[in-house]
Amino acid sequence: MSLQIEIAGLELHGYHGVLDEEREHGQRFLFDLWIAAPEVPSDRIEDALDYRGVVELVREISDGTRFNLLEALAAAVADALVVRFAAPWVKVRVRKPDVGLPVDWTAVTVERP
Repeated sequence: MSLQIEIAGLELHGYHGVLDEEREHGQRFLFDLWIAAPEVPSDRIEDALDYRGVVELVREISDGTRFNLLEALAAAVADALVVRFAAPWVKVRVRKPDVGLPVDWTAVTVERP
């Protein structure tokens, strides 16, 4: 059996985008994550996937590399989650709320089996 962990609306400031202004001043990015994990055999955090570690990994990736495209940022986060947490399946959505268009946000979603 397995369970699914969800982390919704992780807000980070990043310097991603194709426009010079985006890369110079940065903007908000919202991360929504779904991670498959084995059921926890106890009530101890040491036996579970610690959400704090997931948040820190996403922050490391966003802060460590400037991506032109949301597609590349989402893929990098998904790949890192699979590797670091040995997750059999992850889904990562990166939303960009401040795009200067009459929309709530734009987003890219990436899944890894």
